[in-house]
Amino acid sequence: MLAVNKIDLVDFSQERFEAIRRDYEAFAASLGFRSIVAIPLSARFGDNVIAQSENMAWYDGPSLLGHLETVNVDDDLAGKPFRFPVQFVSRPHLNFRGFQGQVASGRVAVGDTVAVAKSGVTTRIKRIVTMAPDGTDLDLEEARDGQSVTFVLADEVDCSRGDMLVDPQAAPVIADRFDARLVWFAERALVAGRQYILRTETDQTAAAVAVLQNRIDISQLEEVKADTLALNDVGTVTIAAQRPIAFDPYRANRATGAFILIDRISNQTVAAGMITAQANGSAGQHRLFDVTQKDRAAIKHQKPAILWFTGLSGAGKSTIANTLERRLHGLGLHTYVLDGANTRQGLNRGLGFDAASRREEVQRIAHVAKLMADAGLVVMASFISPLREERQIARDIAGDNAFLEIFVDADLEDCMQRDPKGFYKLALEGELKHFTGVDEPYEAPDAADVHLRVKGRTPEELAAEIEAALKAKGLL
Repeated sequence: MLAVNKIDLVDFSQERFEAIRRDYEAFAASLGFRSIVAIPLSARFGDNVIAQSENMAWYDGPSLLGHLETVNVDDDLAGKPFRFPVQFVSRPHLNFRGFQGQVASGRVAVGDTVAVAKSGVTTRIKRIVTMAPDGTDLDLEEARDGQSVTFVLADEVDCSRGDMLVDPQAAPVIADRFDARLVWFAERALVAGRQYILRTETDQTAAAVAVLQNRIDISQLEEVKADTLALNDVGTVTIAAQRPIAFDPYRANRATGAFILIDRISNQTVAAGMITAQANGSAGQHRLFDVTQKDRAAIKHQKPAILWFTGLSGAGKSTIANTLERRLHGLGLHTYVLDGANTRQGLNRGLGFDAASRREEVQRIAHVAKLMADAGLVVMASFISPLREERQIARDIAGDNAFLEIFVDADLEDCMQRDPKGFYKLALEGELKHFTGVDEPYEAPDAADVHLRVKGRTPEELAAEIEAALKAKGLL
């Protein structure tokens, strides 16, 4: 809709109105609007606001409020593929399991086959239940877009809040990278690579703007190269999520193609976006292998876990991890320790100690640890990981795996005196830049899962404390 106000200032001129209408139609041609309804207005005198104006006999279209009350934003939701975001799983008793939410698009009837979007598992609609005016359950034969209903499925399938029931013949995209148009809301400028919370109609996960492709010059509708987006800027970006999500391009379905980004610290909504397509290089839908993590762990008679050791250089992280591994190995557990000594020779070769390198190191190690946990191992990752945000990234990447943040708490003076790798000496002499504790800060955990106070204690005592924590959490 195009509202052309203050038409009284040009004596209600049809010629001037038509010129403005033509300009805006040309301007909006590239935006994909199906149609534009242009309405000449004089808000000051009420012309064409509620009823048609007598001052513009040449105009025979709707009034502003008349159009807003009757406009159909999308008249084809029922004709789109079936999409049902699961908002709640209701289980009031053992004989009833219902999936509740609102049909986003399409229609479905009792007996129809549907699929769980992420797993692809199919089943049939057994019942469609809604609430009658008297508050009792009312069974329906069919549900369509806009209806809030409860679906009872014919089979016990793995489907939870955040997933979608969909048409198996027209499934949504499942991917962990996608291209999008983004409107930036925050005063703090967008930084590519910073972690945010991605929230869609159906799901929520950690994500980052992997690539800022261009900023859109609103005055000319041209894309220009940019390093960041400021308040109210619009840009084209590539989003990288920590795990695959289900979506449709926004042009195909606005309900499943829209998203917002939320700052993980302030909980402020910093951006809103429209998905345009799956990005190149996306992992896409994960293949479901026959042998699962549960199977791999069962044959080892253990529970997988990721133990993330954080603390200053020289605090004793790797020494304690090594001692703990020896103890767990003695109990018959399958384990592995990741630290700088065995990762900077290959996986992390070439990374420095600056903030970007630290962040990249944490993300690489967290992904490797997750794969090892999927293999059924107890993984110990020993890295300074100085920032809380970085450690939260590692926890997000770990996903459903048991994740324990272990804070190896040692005085900086003791660490500098110990200096087993000579890093502090190099940093103090100015030969090693961006080193934590010297010219970069260390943010101690607010609430670590295990807080080890090192001073006056042996590695065996500290490893025993971690072992006790693992037993208390049911991991041993």
